[in-house]
Amino acid sequence: MKIARASLLVAHLLLLSGCTGDPQSALNAEGPSAMELRGLIFLFVAVCGVVFILVMAVMVWALVRRKNQAPRRPQTERSMGRAVGAAIVATFIVITLLTIASFYTTRSIDWREADTATIVVRGQQWWWQFTYLDADPAKTFLTANELHIPVGTDIRLRLEATDVIHSFWVPNLTGKQDLVPGRENELTLHASKPGIYRGQCAEFCGLQHSHMALLVIAEEPEDYDRWLEAQRSAAYEPTDSDAVAGKLVFMNKPCAACHAIRGTGAAGTSGPDLTHVGSRSMIGAGLLENTRGSVAAWIADPQTLKPGNNMPLVPLTGEELRQLSAYMSELR
Repeated sequence: MKIARASLLVAHLLLLSGCTGDPQSALNAEGPSAMELRGLIFLFVAVCGVVFILVMAVMVWALVRRKNQAPRRPQTERSMGRAVGAAIVATFIVITLLTIASFYTTRSIDWREADTATIVVRGQQWWWQFTYLDADPAKTFLTANELHIPVGTDIRLRLEATDVIHSFWVPNLTGKQDLVPGRENELTLHASKPGIYRGQCAEFCGLQHSHMALLVIAEEPEDYDRWLEAQRSAAYEPTDSDAVAGKLVFMNKPCAACHAIRGTGAAGTSGPDLTHVGSRSMIGAGLLENTRGSVAAWIADPQTLKPGNNMPLVPLTGEELRQLSAYMSELR
């Protein structure tokens, strides 16, 4: 268990340091929406900086002038009144202009036209489910926590929530948008260059809110098409003897009641689809690096690693755990 906790710490340090790709920052914009938001941030900082400097200058001038000034006269009082009135008008104008700039920036983000099929993003406690829709239902598939998109293309996301309000936020690519139970919101995602961009839930959603991360993997169109074809296929049949035995463990234990693996009898819907779980870089919504040891630690005691999550403790022998982790690692 100490090894699992150490792996958890290393994974978080890697994510926060930006080792999975570009540093997570709204100022490190790599998409049109993020660039517009960055411009809005710079505008706010510049205007507020100028206002701060002017206020400080006027305050210093007033203090110096008051020290050397004779007793107030009526004309002095009138001058001060005009100055205060001018300041109120200037404040109103600045706030109005910033509000208009904010409105149009937000509107331009929400109304971008998407070029490709919609991806349904569903927030769960505490992980992300992605459904890649296709006109042919046989080509529609589900994955979890890692969102692949082609570079240079506007991707329309349909945002939904199962349980509580979540918020989808990938700072490098776009702004925040809430996922509200019973309501569909939309967001456009666009990456200008290949890379791995970290995001997370930005709305407090319960005990493990801070452990609800996601990765957006932006790929060249040809690489994305290859990934799509691989994900649409059924799960690979295991070849390693431990993995073959692990498949039997999975099917005979409660695992198959909660998780789906296409091409097998497992068709559960309450947990992430595991058809190609071995191809993902992280498990537990960014909690641990996806290694066989991490998978075994998660299966052995998910409540210690992520207290409150919906995966129950499944009693397994050491041999069954070894076999099951081998099977999960082969699902690529």
